[in-house]
Amino acid sequence: MTLPLMPKATAVWLIEKTGLTFTQIAEFCGMHPLEVQAIADGEVAAGINGYDPVKNHQLAEAEIKRCEKDTNARLKIMPTASPVKRRAKGARYTPVAKRNDRPDAIAFVLRQFPQLSEAQIVKLLGTTKDTIIKVRDRQHWNSANIKPRDPVILGLCTQTDLHAAVTAANDRLAREGHALPVVEAYVPDSDSHA
Repeated sequence: MTLPLMPKATAVWLIEKTGLTFTQIAEFCGMHPLEVQAIADGEVAAGINGYDPVKNHQLAEAEIKRCEKDTNARLKIMPTASPVKRRAKGARYTPVAKRNDRPDAIAFVLRQFPQLSEAQIVKLLGTTKDTIIKVRDRQHWNSANIKPRDPVILGLCTQTDLHAAVTAANDRLAREGHALPVVEAYVPDSDSHA
């Protein structure tokens, strides 16, 4: 079960403002009933201000009333209204150790997934359009040493993100009435996993 934010402060508020049993409060806050009793007796958490779970949308007033009437009932935390969203804007941070692998990943994506737009590659690999163009045109400063390597294996993106980008690109091509590109099967070099 998901615990409320600031469990001890929430327990303090529930002890002071409700008629819930120590067991109900303990189960909701992820504590032992004796710890809740110690908070009520003032032995533990003496300086902690109560944290209102109703105002902070973790618990409904009706849920408290329901559990006050039935001592065997258990409080249920409300689902979060705004789950944590993934960062959508701006370049993603790539560790210094992996930055030299980006051109290899770009070469792999350009070869294996030509249907991906430059914008999709930028978002997927955290690179720039300028770098993509230089790798594509073999104008990159390190062109002689670029070997196409899978960005998932390099740790620059997840398989889920790559699959989602390819699916979106395929859907776009289908909507526009273009045929999907035929790509030769990728056979990794023996030294590409080193």
